[in-house]
Amino acid sequence: MPRTILVTGITGFIAKKIAYDLLARGDTVRGTLRKSGRSQEVRAALAGLPPEALARLSFVEADLMTDRGWAEAMGGVDGVMHTASPFPLSKPKDESQIIGPAVEGTKRVLKAAHKAGVTRVVLTSSMEAVMHGVTSNPMTEADWSNPEAPTCSAYTRSKIFAERAAWDFVKTHPEMQLSVINPGLVCGTPMDKHTGSSVAVIARLLSGRDPMQPDLDMPVVDVADVSACHIAALDTPEAINKRYICAESFANFRDLAAALQANFPDRKISQRLAPKFVLKLLALFDAQIALILPMIGKKMHLSHAAATDDLGVKFTPADKAVIRTARFLAAK
Repeated sequence: MPRTILVTGITGFIAKKIAYDLLARGDTVRGTLRKSGRSQEVRAALAGLPPEALARLSFVEADLMTDRGWAEAMGGVDGVMHTASPFPLSKPKDESQIIGPAVEGTKRVLKAAHKAGVTRVVLTSSMEAVMHGVTSNPMTEADWSNPEAPTCSAYTRSKIFAERAAWDFVKTHPEMQLSVINPGLVCGTPMDKHTGSSVAVIARLLSGRDPMQPDLDMPVVDVADVSACHIAALDTPEAINKRYICAESFANFRDLAAALQANFPDRKISQRLAPKFVLKLLALFDAQIALILPMIGKKMHLSHAAATDDLGVKFTPADKAVIRTARFLAAK
């Protein structure tokens, strides 16, 4: 039966795709916005839907850091997709600017849902909450990042602490039904030009600005598969009180550069290996490079068997997801 689903942070890269897919299948979507003026941006991104579907889209102004608007947002909804969370392109001066909104916002959304009698929640977490300081081969949903690991950024800690806060809330409110989706680097075809940090990584590779590539593995997933995982989790009783790795595989930067070069032969995309001593030197001046140094040369593997078995999602190969992003960027 069609339902009314609240999508928090509906202007986000992932959220817009989820909203599109929910509306396309007949559900009603209510999206939260920090500023109501961005509603037209969302409507424009979803303009490929028929008018009848767009008529089932509405908006509520609500901010993760205040209670205002959340009671209205939760009224009459059947489930919540909590996707809203800050994702910085650069290291913040104060970690609390990232961690605070993520953790307190997650608590606020869950409390508002509980108060309104809404028990079904799907939370967007991240592979960042799974992969840091972990040696499992392959990584599974049983793995949790160590917030003290040398590779942990403020963003990583925000995802760890926000997800843990959600699970802690469920422990004390057993009537709540939580599912958590942990995407990797989200690629694929965006709904519009407002794409965020994941697509910026591919834009940098495509630009050919770097003369060398680090020996760095990243978990990659197509945004269409991320949306499919969220919606399937909402529909699947077996997904209640479970978390899911949402990534096809770990992909090496040099392999991604090679795939991009093969598909964009007119561009000069270097596949040369960046020696670690060069990265160590650059790390003295670049905090982001310093952060990835412990991951250089580390081969990581993951299992998405749980998402495939429980949610029925067949993941797009990492290189295809990246090429889809690059084609979108090249066309724009």
